[in-house]
Amino acid sequence: MSTSGAQLLPNEAVRILREKLLPLATVLTPNIPEARLLLQDAGQDVKQPERLEDIIELAQAVQKLGSRYVLVKGGHLTLTKHRHIASKDSEKHSVIDVLCDGRNTVLLETDHLNSKNTHGTGCSLASAIASNLALGSDIPRAVRSANRYVEAGIRGSRDLGKGSGPINHFHSTYMLPFAPDRFLDYLLNRAEVKEAWREHTEHEFVNRMADGSLPIENFKYYLIQDYLYLVQFARANALAAYKANKIDDISASAKIVLHIEREMALHLDYCKAFGLSKEDIERHEESQACTAYTRYMLDVGQSEDWLALQVCFAPCLIGYGVIARRLHDDPETVREGNIYWKWIENYTDIDYTTAVKVGSGMLKLDS
Repeated sequence: MSTSGAQLLPNEAVRILREKLLPLATVLTPNIPEARLLLQDAGQDVKQPERLEDIIELAQAVQKLGSRYVLVKGGHLTLTKHRHIASKDSEKHSVIDVLCDGRNTVLLETDHLNSKNTHGTGCSLASAIASNLALGSDIPRAVRSANRYVEAGIRGSRDLGKGSGPINHFHSTYMLPFAPDRFLDYLLNRAEVKEAWREHTEHEFVNRMADGSLPIENFKYYLIQDYLYLVQFARANALAAYKANKIDDISASAKIVLHIEREMALHLDYCKAFGLSKEDIERHEESQACTAYTRYMLDVGQSEDWLALQVCFAPCLIGYGVIARRLHDDPETVREGNIYWKWIENYTDIDYTTAVKVGSGMLKLDS
């Protein structure tokens, strides 16, 4: 199916592709109309997706037709900030591609790009995936890198002639090797970083929050330490304001301190549900781990510059967002009756995700 919605193959060719080629495919990359067409050709009744969960189910159904992986491209259904289908241009916020291998599902989210230069994006994406696989990447990393390559190509495109133009395939010859605003994705998916980041964000504590089996006393201890951590985190951000040389950076750091103050108030309110008052929390001492991390941040703030402080903040700020999003999107996460589900929702809420985006942008490593 073309971007305009035209079917490019006759029905008999679709049947042959489905029966003969799909079982040989490593990664199938249909857009939503193509995914529906393949399933309809297989005799399945498929409705038009109306929400993100429908796109995930569509990807899982197509994968069962025989390919090892399927990547359903979500460009035909732009989402709002809250991941609902956008009904008007002003609501368009992001696009999510869904990668599925029959066991695991990975969501690849990019900003909605208002550009007419998207001609050939599907072919470019498939070619980039194949190139990354030839370079030795595993499939999830090959797909993610290809996704960012195409995103950068759209962002770096130029208007040529009339109508839909091509993406800029040559951006990486004179730009950094990642799409604008995608340095962290590039960094965290590098082989030398990926395992350490996985250990940081996928350990037993958060996994047991997902299934509700984490002992409540362990969680209460975490709540206490998290509050004590936030006190020091606010101090470090106040120090970042002092270290900054530009008024925009000073203002941004000051806003983060005020955000932390609001977060601490919400945190105390949340703690009440677990029988913890502010007085109870402040009677406790910081754990060794809490002291080690926060004093390291403050030491860096005293001896290094503003950017070094932002790098120190990143594992915590971004890690919370990554952990919560992974648990929220995982269909295996227990929702009903899970006392930790509210925590997961809090850290996928627009207020925290905005804070992550602001904090990530302050690294300024892609400018």
